[in-house]
Amino acid sequence: MVVRTTKRQADATPYAASLIEGMRDFGYTLETAMADVIDNSVTAKATKVEILAETATDEPWIAIVDNGTGMTEPELIEAMRPGTKNPLQEREGHDLGRFGLGLKSASFSQCRQLTVISRKDGQTSAATWELDKVAESNDWRVDLEDDLTDIPAADRLPNAGTIVLWRKLDRLSTNFRNDVAKRSAEINKAISGAERHLRLCFHRYMEGSKPALRILLNDRKLLPIDPFATDHPATQTDPEDILPLLNGEVVTQCFTLPHHKKMSKTAWEDLGGPEGHLRSQGFYIYRERRLIIAGSWLGLARQTELTKLARVRVDIPNTMDSDWKIDVRKASAQMPPVVRERLRKIVERLQGTSKRTYQRRGRKLVSDEYLPLWNRVQKDGGIVYRPNVEHPSITGFAAVLPEDFRHGFRTCISLLGSGLPIAALHADMLGGAEDVTQDAADFADFADSAEIAIRALLHSNMTGNDVVRALCSTEPFIHHKDAIRRLVEEIQGEPS
Repeated sequence: MVVRTTKRQADATPYAASLIEGMRDFGYTLETAMADVIDNSVTAKATKVEILAETATDEPWIAIVDNGTGMTEPELIEAMRPGTKNPLQEREGHDLGRFGLGLKSASFSQCRQLTVISRKDGQTSAATWELDKVAESNDWRVDLEDDLTDIPAADRLPNAGTIVLWRKLDRLSTNFRNDVAKRSAEINKAISGAERHLRLCFHRYMEGSKPALRILLNDRKLLPIDPFATDHPATQTDPEDILPLLNGEVVTQCFTLPHHKKMSKTAWEDLGGPEGHLRSQGFYIYRERRLIIAGSWLGLARQTELTKLARVRVDIPNTMDSDWKIDVRKASAQMPPVVRERLRKIVERLQGTSKRTYQRRGRKLVSDEYLPLWNRVQKDGGIVYRPNVEHPSITGFAAVLPEDFRHGFRTCISLLGSGLPIAALHADMLGGAEDVTQDAADFADFADSAEIAIRALLHSNMTGNDVVRALCSTEPFIHHKDAIRRLVEEIQGEPS
């Protein structure tokens, strides 16, 4: 005989005050919090999102306004409930949500007073979470607002859409709470820092002549940042690679950015961001076209100077959230083992392409096919750079020196080569290779050396065009091709 016993149970309902305060510390920054709120706008099929901020006041606020489908009052109350959706539930393809926590946890991470105003089918509803009230009552009750007169930004609500309003910005004004001017500057700096993140995070929604989404910051339209520079003609783009799995397809595509010499300085810096291209290489993982991870090899490779042009776009559907362990903030993920092995092979191939982009350009400047001022020599497993003592500028000048001075001149040239500051160059290149440049010089500064080289090359029976082509293949003559050509014509025109 089996005796069944009934297990005793006890109420373990979370304390509202404790849990809601804990939700403030999921690790959000201002930019990830804003992005999480905008995710809801995208899910609501909004085509326009406005970020409004009033910081020069005793009670600063930030509002995120969209023109999405809006919510009825019952829908709004449900949206204000923490954990409104189970992450295991199937979502529509455009749904950027995950746990049903984003709106609340993202907002609470930045403020102590969250008001959401929404309009749908001509009906306006509003609700407020006031964390100070929750702390007092220890009760899961949200305030429903009937009078919107004194609520900031309420007049910006479109015919259909939603406003997410943050007040009591205690996390954004920690240093200067009693100084309005300094507090305003502090909040504005944080908002300015969030701008780039949003331009990058939603760039695929914001691109094109008819973008799916426009984002404005205080009435200024934000422009998308394409981390792959797909519109640049020198960008190398590989075909897409599709890996079908049980819960969806993983689509990868590799890109090699152009060498920085082929881009404007502004475009190059905008592409690299505040941390530079060394830190922005690697995987860019998108969930439903929304960027989750930007610039990391996720343990499959090291970030090096020679591979900083390599970037891989990885697209996953929201049906693979559990496989990739997408977190609440949608700011981190872990690759499934089968994907990891596929991407390892892709990375090895792509890194070779990125390295060749730099190495081809560097080797061209020291190739025997040209007239380099420096020779690249492989010695004892290492690489040595030496002045090219056979360069016509050097041999020609040595030839006109008195015999007693020639040995000293060659010694000085060798000394310059031995004194090349390798350690300093290495440190500067690691900091940002594109910032290390040749010392700019006017043609007049080395015109005498150019003349000596031209006469030596013409004396070797080279044609004038060949002299220009050979001499102007490397630094510093490469930037003065017209002046070199005129000098060649003048020397050729001299009477015999």
